Amino acid sequence: MTDEAPQDYIPLPPVEEPAMAPAPPAPERYPFWTYVDLLLIAGLTLPCMALGILLVRGLFWLLRLHPSLAVAELLPAQLLGYAFVFAAIAVMFRLQYGKPFWRSLGWATFRPPLTWIVTCGIGTAVAVAIAAALLKTPQTSNPMTDMMQDRTSLILLAVFGVAIAPVAEELAFRGFLQPLLVRSVGPVFGILGAAIPFGILHFHEYGNSWRHAVVISLAGAGFGVMRQVTGSTRAAALMHASYNAFLFLALFSSRKDLPHLW
Repeated sequence: MTDEAPQDYIPLPPVEEPAMAPAPPAPERYPFWTYVDLLLIAGLTLPCMALGILLVRGLFWLLRLHPSLAVAELLPAQLLGYAFVFAAIAVMFRLQYGKPFWRSLGWATFRPPLTWIVTCGIGTAVAVAIAAALLKTPQTSNPMTDMMQDRTSLILLAVFGVAIAPVAEELAFRGFLQPLLVRSVGPVFGILGAAIPFGILHFHEYGNSWRHAVVISLAGAGFGVMRQVTGSTRAAALMHASYNAFLFLALFSSRKDLPHLW
């Protein structure tokens, strides 16, 4: 017996341990912005709105224009204020996070048909009207009704309220604020947490009426549910636009002086 291997013996290669597969990357956190960012944008909102007012008034002064309608100054100033706020968000997203503006705020296509979105908006308007009747919301003069005393103001407010305000408000409350709250406290409280400041935003417009703020918060909760279910701020904005359009149509039909206005 000998321990020597035969001459034709070929040693087997060493068995290599299988390489460990790399761990999958952690899912990206959404929303990627923080409450510090929220506080920053909230702090910039009033200066942005004030800057819009100053620019519009300055332009009217340079052109020697003296508009007799309050909406002729208010609506362009509000539009500029919105633009400055969203420009600040866009710059923050791009420089700090390298992210786009629209897609980050959930401005995306949605699965439900458009007719379903519009029907939800009209249904929310009807539900809010019933809630307003149950709460006995006061039908007194307020800054909103004061601006609806002539034909031109009604047209401008209707266009702004259907085409511009829903986009801006949904981007701010359901696109920027709500996802942050939902991540922290869950969908129910996140939706309510975004709806309440949405109602408070309209508090002064309706003569400092808490009842109006409550029913508008209910509408905001409806828009928030749409945002949560579809994942699309665009769907919430379309629902909001149909809600406003229905309310304006109801207002037009109830005004006895409309034949004189139109």
